[in-house]
Amino acid sequence: MDMESALAALSALSQSTRLDIFRLLVRHEPDGLPAGDVARHLDTPQNTISTHLAILSRAGLLTSRRHSRLIVYRACLPRLRDLMLFLVKDCCAGSPELCAPLIATLSSCCPSPQACP
Repeated sequence: MDMESALAALSALSQSTRLDIFRLLVRHEPDGLPAGDVARHLDTPQNTISTHLAILSRAGLLTSRRHSRLIVYRACLPRLRDLMLFLVKDCCAGSPELCAPLIATLSSCCPSPQACP
């Protein structure tokens, strides 16, 4: 992950409703949720949720697929993993054993290294 991608993802997550959406979708992996269900879970108007979903999608944090008349959104866990690893990559100042447990935890929580579509 490069600086520009990290900033886009962090910017998208820096708003409370978008952070709530992302965390909700992480909890509903791997199936995801339709936009209407996201709106109901968060008790937020659907047009507001749609705007937030678009911002998160542009930042690469969500994927979507059409299922009949519904669009189902999923959290992009490999992108989250890349962001977290980007944030802590140089945290140890030459002593990797200090943050090895953190990196190992991040690596194991999102096992699929493949990119989101």
